[in-house]
Amino acid sequence: MGLYESLARPLAFRIDPETVHDLAMKGLRSGLFRAPDFSDPLLESLRFGVKFPNPVGLAAGFDKNGLALNRWKDLGFGFIEAGTVTFHAQPGNPKPRMFRIPEAQGIINRMGFNNQGAAALAERVAEAKPGIPLGINLGKSKITELADAPKDYAESFRLLHTQGDYFVVNVSSPNTPGLRALQDASALREILAAMREIDATRPVFVKVAPDLTLEALDELVGVAIEANLTGLIATNTTIAREMLTKDPGEAGGLSGRPVQMMADRSLAHLYKSCPRDMILIGVGGIMDGDDAYRKITLGAHLIQLYTGWIYGGPALVPQINRRIVELMKRDGFNSLDEARGTANEWDTFR
Repeated sequence: MGLYESLARPLAFRIDPETVHDLAMKGLRSGLFRAPDFSDPLLESLRFGVKFPNPVGLAAGFDKNGLALNRWKDLGFGFIEAGTVTFHAQPGNPKPRMFRIPEAQGIINRMGFNNQGAAALAERVAEAKPGIPLGINLGKSKITELADAPKDYAESFRLLHTQGDYFVVNVSSPNTPGLRALQDASALREILAAMREIDATRPVFVKVAPDLTLEALDELVGVAIEANLTGLIATNTTIAREMLTKDPGEAGGLSGRPVQMMADRSLAHLYKSCPRDMILIGVGGIMDGDDAYRKITLGAHLIQLYTGWIYGGPALVPQINRRIVELMKRDGFNSLDEARGTANEWDTFR
């Protein structure tokens, strides 16, 4: 057990989760945290014209306002996704709004897209030099009616469209009232069309919920093909609780190890359903290198962490990348593309 697991994490877990997050962001901005360097040509890939030094990214939600964009490379990440950002700055839901479930390696959050707004993020990104690819995750402002969602997303995109390597339409968070209704095919088409009117050249993804049925996922794939999306991100947090031994009784999205199986099922189904040139980003329940490698073999081109990084600590990303290389060599793969999609999904989920 390392210093983080034996000392730092137990101390941090005695403090309110959001307070710890704010302290961690201050430490990150100051350069307090670093991770051992690890790189390997086997980890490199070119996706939608963007070079990724390794496939492990930071998921949206951790650096909502782009406060530490220049520091994530020091932690070993191969890319970062800022946001979720909304057109209107908003405080989010009332506190407390983040809850740990240590026995399950999970977190429940109902943050509600708290952020400083798209204009503030645009200013910050313009000055940043992250050194790794940057994605920007877009959400709907809470004050915006669902019928006006296309305009709301489009206005954020208008401010940011030249500044990210890719963009994500987040219609799957459970913490903004009515947001998941925008996963409906007709509503999603309108959002994507509004964004395309501003800039049809930028790589765009849609992030999906793990709670969708396979039929709903297939409908989303149809919209993705029709809209010429770059790809899909599977998955967001879940509103389900049946995988927990005890329901803590807190509303919000559940992440971490408890969502792993649901996210893996969604990813495996999307790999089977999507065109081979559609990029899949796997997220949900990645706690170590074996979890990360499984996402790749289930079909992910890239993967993302959030909760796993909180439980695993600053050294986790290099550990994951080292383990991916070990497993690729064990299985005789000479590239991530060779490893991708090689798992038998039915053996995985039976």
